[in-house]
Amino acid sequence: MAPDRVTDRQPPAYDPSDEVVTFTSELISIDTTNAGDDTGPGERKAAEYVAERLEEVGLETRLLERTSGRTNLLARWEGADPTLPPLLLHGHLDVVPAESADWRFPPFAGEVDGGYVHGRGAVDMKDFDAMILSVLRARIRAGAAPRRSVVLAFTADEEAGSGHGGHWLVDEHPEMLADCTEAVGEVGGFSTVVGDQRLYVVESGEKGLAWMRLTAHGTAGHGSMRQPDNAVTRLARAITALGSYDWPAEPTPTMRRLVEVAAPLAGADPDDADAVLAAFGPAARMLGAGIRNTTNPSMLRAGYKVNVVPALATARVDGRFLPGQQDTFLEQVQSIVGPDVDVEFETFQSAVETAFDGDLVDAMTTALFAEDPDAVVAPYLMSGGTDAKAWNRLGIRCFGFVPLRLPADLDFTALFHGVDERVPVDALRFGSRVLDRLLDLA
Repeated sequence: MAPDRVTDRQPPAYDPSDEVVTFTSELISIDTTNAGDDTGPGERKAAEYVAERLEEVGLETRLLERTSGRTNLLARWEGADPTLPPLLLHGHLDVVPAESADWRFPPFAGEVDGGYVHGRGAVDMKDFDAMILSVLRARIRAGAAPRRSVVLAFTADEEAGSGHGGHWLVDEHPEMLADCTEAVGEVGGFSTVVGDQRLYVVESGEKGLAWMRLTAHGTAGHGSMRQPDNAVTRLARAITALGSYDWPAEPTPTMRRLVEVAAPLAGADPDDADAVLAAFGPAARMLGAGIRNTTNPSMLRAGYKVNVVPALATARVDGRFLPGQQDTFLEQVQSIVGPDVDVEFETFQSAVETAFDGDLVDAMTTALFAEDPDAVVAPYLMSGGTDAKAWNRLGIRCFGFVPLRLPADLDFTALFHGVDERVPVDALRFGSRVLDRLLDLA
């Protein structure tokens, strides 16, 4: 049954967006940089901030750490119908590094200017953390319990693979999450424009993660002599081949659904997925990566002096593979780089994908229609990864749904891990209203 485009729900007696801008700004101002090497400030101050905001309205919280300072927060709010399984709402507290000199505003100031909240984490993902806080605080104060119980998880370390966060919680505290059957978190629910139509993409899957170390061996020697057995040359050939390899488009069911919905809006052939996705404008960078495997060399290391040919050269490659292609992807990578280069998978996480159907999908769609009646909604497969990979291990169906109605000219996907990251104030308020409706419907 198709979700309703209208709802007879009366406006609530509370404002679910009342505090969302303040919370987004204040969370950004807490530096939770995660460089992936445990040298950063950690997430504890942000977790304590969230705990204080929740405990102010009577919600009991629990802080959990694998390592001191790498803090996760869990909480639970009982719903109106205790027979329904809880919904997991999750957001990570860490952010990637930012170089202040590159930014218009200091990345950890949380500046509100020109209709935007600026700073690292504005879209990845302290905006959703703030939405959750704003909506729950307003509902608790009004005595408006959600339809089903809600489990909250504010996690550490998502930006470095979730070893201190989601995966650790699943390993060490599964009992706190195990009765959840579905989850809502990043990255999805934001609007794009195809033709003249606003289209919201909801994440219902994400590619697998394969962070690789490539190693080439050779013979060390003097740089002035002929040296055909050169590790640097051998590695350079391998990463050039891998980085330039043209992986074919092989859309999964999620992306076939997106292409099917978007093709008539784009005026493109639905059998040409790349042409359809090109109509999404800048968002095509991310969406186009959702229909094929990718391998991007990102780090190189070799040698210690210009006139010494090293015996060893290494590179790091960010590999992402489609659901169902894990084994063939690994075999193809080795085939591309050749037998003389060793491939080691330093971080490996499976792809996840769930069908875009069911009551929660209908609830998300209806909640969007209520705030944007002319919207179109479709699923997509995200090119990156989230804590959904951890929750999936418990059999939890995961969706990315951070509802944001965005200006058509905003290159939103470039803001993830980008310079001058920012989120529109109006979009934050819109998202809080949609999330509030979702808790009545889900």
